[in-house]
Amino acid sequence: MTTRMHADELDLPVALVERLLEDQFPQWTDRPVRRLASSGTDNAMFRLGDDLVVRMPRIHWAGGTVDHEARWLPLVDGLLPVTIPRVLAVGTPGAGYPWSWSVLTWVPGDNPVLGRLRDPEGLARDLATLVRAIRALPLVDGPVKDGRLVDRDEQVRRDVVAVSDEIDAAAVTAAWEHALATAEWDGHRSWVHGDVAPGNLLLTDDRLTGLIDFAGIATGDPTLDLGVAWNLLPPPARAVFRDDLDVDESTWTRARARALAQALVQLPYYRDTNPVLAANARHVIREVTAEVS
Repeated sequence: MTTRMHADELDLPVALVERLLEDQFPQWTDRPVRRLASSGTDNAMFRLGDDLVVRMPRIHWAGGTVDHEARWLPLVDGLLPVTIPRVLAVGTPGAGYPWSWSVLTWVPGDNPVLGRLRDPEGLARDLATLVRAIRALPLVDGPVKDGRLVDRDEQVRRDVVAVSDEIDAAAVTAAWEHALATAEWDGHRSWVHGDVAPGNLLLTDDRLTGLIDFAGIATGDPTLDLGVAWNLLPPPARAVFRDDLDVDESTWTRARARALAQALVQLPYYRDTNPVLAANARHVIREVTAEVS
């Protein structure tokens, strides 16, 4: 998908990528450049030949993520049970483009598709193994990602009103308020990827083999990497994921509330511009309210 998703995002034609490569990394100018269809929201991705990809932030709030990813990806390399990208080069602003951009290795595999998983329980175990490995990263001085549930309360309530025409507002509000009352974060941190979601997961023969987009890697609430339980896994596999990670009730409730809050932000913002993400947000809202009830 190459539809504009943000009113103030940049136009990023293939010709711009070719110009930047010619100016800064001429060793790759003989490779064909092709924009990739994607449900991603912050970056445009361009295939560079068969084994490389160019990553370009498309909106101002993502402008600093390339440098952040380039700082941490080399330190994570070899420490996770899946393939991750390697940063080969970081480009500087130029040709009218205002931010850093990067050239990375291409990670093969297919994104999992909601409702089409052939081995959801196996994938759940793979995901649990990945999350444990991320939490155990032997890195220090990591960036901090804060955020209590109460800090999102006003936004959640506004979003419930904004999409009240297509959700059970009473059930959603009840699920959110239950988490606020019983499951606030105690401040214990672990390493988190920050966006373990279908668009960043890659499968080969139904098993998890790749993880991309480390723009959000940080230390923070461990529940930040548990949202995949609702945005991808069916209930039986969700239970496998939870059991494998030994998630207690309070932590699970908080993770579910975070998934709900994110879906409530995504649905009104993307329902006219990103149908894949909007459909997933609706799914998460249904799954959360069904689980709570």
